[in-house]
Amino acid sequence: MTVPKEYDPHIIEPKWRDSWDMSMYHFDWNEGTRPQYIIDTPPPYPTGNFHIGNSLNWCYIDFVARYKRMCGYNVMFPQGWDCHGLPTEVKVEEIHGITKNEVPREEFRQMCRELTHDNIEKMRETMLNLGFSTDWSNEFVTMEPAYYSKTQRSFRKMYDMGRVYQAEHPVNWCPRCETAIAFAEVEYEARDTKLNFLNFDTLKIATTRPELLAACVAVAINPEDERYNEHVGGNVKVPIFGHDVPVIADKDVDPAFGTGVVMICTFGDKQDVRWWMEHELPLRKAIDKNGLMTSIAGKYKGMTIPECKNAIIEDLRTEGYLFEQKTLDQNVGMCWRCDTPIEILSERQWFVKIDTDAVAKAADEIKWLPQYMKVRLENWIGTMEWDWCISRQRLFATPIPVWYCKECGEVLVAKEEWMPIDPTMEQPPEACSCGCTEFEAEEDVLDTWMDSSITALHVSGWLSDHDMRLPTQLRPQGHDIIRTWAFYTILRSMAITGKRPWDSILVNGMVLGEDGHKMSKSLGNVISPEEVIKDYSADAFRQWAAIGGSPGSDVMFRWKDVVSASRFFTKTWSIYRFSMSHLEDYEHCDIDVSELKIVDKWLLSNLNRLIMSVTKSMETYQFDEAFKAVRGFTWDVLADNYIEIVKSRLYGDDESGKQAARYTLYTAVDALSRLLAPFAPFFAEEMFSRIGDGSVHVMAWPKACESMIDAEIEQSGEFIKEVASSVRRYKSENGMALNKPLEKIEIYGSLADITDVLGATNSPVEVIAGDPDFEHVPVSVKPSMGKIGPLFRGKAKSIINALLDENPKKIADEVSNGKITITVDGELIELEPDYVEIEKEVVSAGRSVDVLDVSGVPVVIVR
Repeated sequence: MTVPKEYDPHIIEPKWRDSWDMSMYHFDWNEGTRPQYIIDTPPPYPTGNFHIGNSLNWCYIDFVARYKRMCGYNVMFPQGWDCHGLPTEVKVEEIHGITKNEVPREEFRQMCRELTHDNIEKMRETMLNLGFSTDWSNEFVTMEPAYYSKTQRSFRKMYDMGRVYQAEHPVNWCPRCETAIAFAEVEYEARDTKLNFLNFDTLKIATTRPELLAACVAVAINPEDERYNEHVGGNVKVPIFGHDVPVIADKDVDPAFGTGVVMICTFGDKQDVRWWMEHELPLRKAIDKNGLMTSIAGKYKGMTIPECKNAIIEDLRTEGYLFEQKTLDQNVGMCWRCDTPIEILSERQWFVKIDTDAVAKAADEIKWLPQYMKVRLENWIGTMEWDWCISRQRLFATPIPVWYCKECGEVLVAKEEWMPIDPTMEQPPEACSCGCTEFEAEEDVLDTWMDSSITALHVSGWLSDHDMRLPTQLRPQGHDIIRTWAFYTILRSMAITGKRPWDSILVNGMVLGEDGHKMSKSLGNVISPEEVIKDYSADAFRQWAAIGGSPGSDVMFRWKDVVSASRFFTKTWSIYRFSMSHLEDYEHCDIDVSELKIVDKWLLSNLNRLIMSVTKSMETYQFDEAFKAVRGFTWDVLADNYIEIVKSRLYGDDESGKQAARYTLYTAVDALSRLLAPFAPFFAEEMFSRIGDGSVHVMAWPKACESMIDAEIEQSGEFIKEVASSVRRYKSENGMALNKPLEKIEIYGSLADITDVLGATNSPVEVIAGDPDFEHVPVSVKPSMGKIGPLFRGKAKSIINALLDENPKKIADEVSNGKITITVDGELIELEPDYVEIEKEVVSAGRSVDVLDVSGVPVVIVR
């Protein structure tokens, strides 16, 4: 059996990647004997770059999928692609040098599809290189009709329930993306702004948004603010624009902010929207969909928002309205896609009604891993004020399946049997209720979260030829999309099926660069998984993912961790290669425990404890604990101790002892190949290929044999290990070859089996009951020159020589009596006991010996 001297992952990993039959990872829809384990896998956005954050999450998913399969589960680890969205549109415009409006709608969408297909292929290659056990038979692509027809059907079902509706309502609007966005897509950025103090007719107000003066519809004060009570019910004139607005009282006005008087505009922020609705105020639109000022802004019409702001401030100052400015810290709502400040515009859009109680109830039924991540969802639910705006003014997305009758304006929502359908490409196959057959298509498209929020329904068999298997067992995802993907999926699953989407949600953190900051191109700290594979290996990358941190916590990428991972595989390969050299003609079969030596039992007891520990960690998704335990056992227990101890048996003539060691080695290698399989699939497969039939990835997870776990055996084994280690250290310190035999080793205690002590020390060994009888014989005197010199100066040399000439036993007796006396040049000199150090030799039965203390047990080395 040839085992290469060096482990070369750049040969081994491609070999297994290209030869694996991926059908071994397929979910069996028709099988009912094994428990199901369906993973609601995140569908990444096909950028062409499967980045390190994706890779960390997929490593976690793969650890779980491989482990659960080996534990006997019918596992589905599907791969989806969340295709639709603005980034693809922007990239297509950049590649082709066009804007989306310069080519026919369908032609532009086809360009987007082609780019997405190419990007998917690039990302799929990285995923295969990383060894993920993906079930490609359950791959889904959200831009394909087979998938987006389900998105459209879900729209229709929720419309029929009254959960989807169309209305004119304030929405968050991104002027750059030219589309509405949901609150969950708004990120907040801390910025400095100016608080402008204005003479507002008979009142003074403070505002950060003077560019919205044209949209001012009221002025508000707190009813308990006595400074302004007399103004409530009256009107004031808006500076520059001159229209009258009412002065109203509202308890939400903060009297301590600014002047205590605020202007209500349609719309500056969410509070404006609340006041507008509560007080039934008029609507004045000063900003259009492109972020430009409208006609009500007068001479400022057509200006961008920043241009208008600067111009109005200058005019307010010139005309005497602006009397003070102060710097103010402010959180500005930004579009999460392009970092443009959002505006709140009133537009006719499609919405999903949000039932926060149903989401909260389902969240309570789901196991959160880690538990504290659930708070993020609860906090988000607590801030929900508006329904979910699901319509977008883009092109590359699932079409909203709606037409409007040209005669009566009635809304016609496509029937499920018509789907998939694009209303801009097809007319409805039936007339309107008024008899008209001419329709105007809805050109808006659906929010991409409408696609991805039904992934749990899709992978569990909803609207397919299979029985639906909801809830799925696991949702793995990042903590950054709890308020979007997790929230929307729960909402939709509860609305459509009344069931929670998953049993558990496993939340991973973000990847940080070596500088401790989130990876970003601007910081120059981005590392790609392909770089790690090229320089080291996929398994080394996966080991970094396993050990880097526990789920929920952010993980720092450090090259030294990858180097450490690579060294572990080098060390483990050496262990494996040595083991296989002794297992070449070995046929594994059960062995009577009585035939095993203490060290064999010690190794197997530790191995079974390891299996129990790793299994417990895998069940609780503590991958770092699991792999650290495997690494510790492999390096410290198996390599550094067991193999060193049993080498003499493996190379010796005692067939019984050799067979016991071979049995133990085989058992350890087999178990390690299985324990490593979820984490290092390539390395584990290469290990298993020489000791088993078929792939390790279809083998059973190792089960602990509790009868082999024995605390007393472990204690005896530890003692033998320590004796062997202490003797090796003794030889090294005394300049002896490690294989040089000693005259004799005497162990004072009880030890039933000295076979491996004999082999490891290459010396005669005797176990002696009782305590040793030692005599400590003085052999030399070592004067303290540092004390004698300063005290006796010129006589110091003579005193030292006299001490060296004395009988060591005499000096030792005088030290015991508390005073040393010597004669120097006829003069009697007394010295304190600490002026010398007595070196003694241990003598046992008249022999000179060295004594090692091994866990409190005397081990005597006879020279």
